[in-house]
Amino acid sequence: MLRVHFTGLDLARLRLAGDPDALWETVLSLHRLRDKQGESIFGDWRSETRTRLNGETRLLAPLVPSRGYFPDFLTPPEGVLGLDSGMQALRETPGERVHRELGRLSTARTLPAWIRSMAEGDDRAFAKLTGALQAYHEAAIAPYWQHIQAQIEADRAVRGRALLDGGADALLSSLPPMMRWRAPVLEADYPVDRDVHLNGRGLLLVPSFFCRRTPVTYRDPDLTPVLVYPARHMSESAPAVQTAPRSLGKLVGHTRSAVLGSIGGGCTTSELARRVGVSAASASQHAGVLREAGLVLTLRNGSAVMHTLTPLGAALLRGGHRTTQLAPRPPQPSIPERSTPATMLQSPGG
Repeated sequence: MLRVHFTGLDLARLRLAGDPDALWETVLSLHRLRDKQGESIFGDWRSETRTRLNGETRLLAPLVPSRGYFPDFLTPPEGVLGLDSGMQALRETPGERVHRELGRLSTARTLPAWIRSMAEGDDRAFAKLTGALQAYHEAAIAPYWQHIQAQIEADRAVRGRALLDGGADALLSSLPPMMRWRAPVLEADYPVDRDVHLNGRGLLLVPSFFCRRTPVTYRDPDLTPVLVYPARHMSESAPAVQTAPRSLGKLVGHTRSAVLGSIGGGCTTSELARRVGVSAASASQHAGVLREAGLVLTLRNGSAVMHTLTPLGAALLRGGHRTTQLAPRPPQPSIPERSTPATMLQSPGG
């Protein structure tokens, strides 16, 4: 079990990442590519991604094994700013840190010669790593980025509403069921027994599309505290190619146009009904039609229902730009959260 210990200052400094983290998604997706679970969620993504790969998985596998530790330096905090920022931070990793963290890998398994060279400061070997990571991201993550963003934004809407309604205590209580808030400690299912003391540094919560079963954190306790947790997958996704027309009202009708415009950054069905001036049943029906068209995502969290726009829905409101999206096949509503892959995602310490 993982136990994250909060102080009052840590609760005041609790944050929720504004966007998916490009490098966490890249690294965690390597687990999903190699396991065989969650077929309804990841099956199409696996088959499509494998057709675009050119040996990157074979190179990266020793650094990101199916189980256990992988180096913290692969997922710098700058990854939440996008791939370019994350890769730049990765390239600037001090050699001493690379040597130390790769040394933890070598105690559990024999590493290929190029990784041993990288540990000893070989710049060409490090460039091999960054090149493989970039190429893998372009094959496995970039074509699906809008879909990933939409799923993360829907999860954030639920967490944000909890924060507004009940503060940090409600936000921590709203996290997925593998995490349990028992103030002042956040407990989580974890493959080893570990305590993390925040000591006033706060905590950054990062919802992740490819994180499954258990949250993930850094092995090194001196790094900025981060907890990556599984975002709940939606049951809907946008179609492959859509064109937003110039006249939204003529396309979907004025009431549904008003519903789409009223969702904004996220709202419940009752809030949507009040904004549009219709009954809750009517608002739910209109949101369902827009959801089937790939314009809206709906996330259920207990008895609450939160609607958010997909990138396609937002583009439609902006007015008529063509949007292309390749999305992994979404899960069916009947599949529970705990049925997704059970692969161990991070190290015995992180």
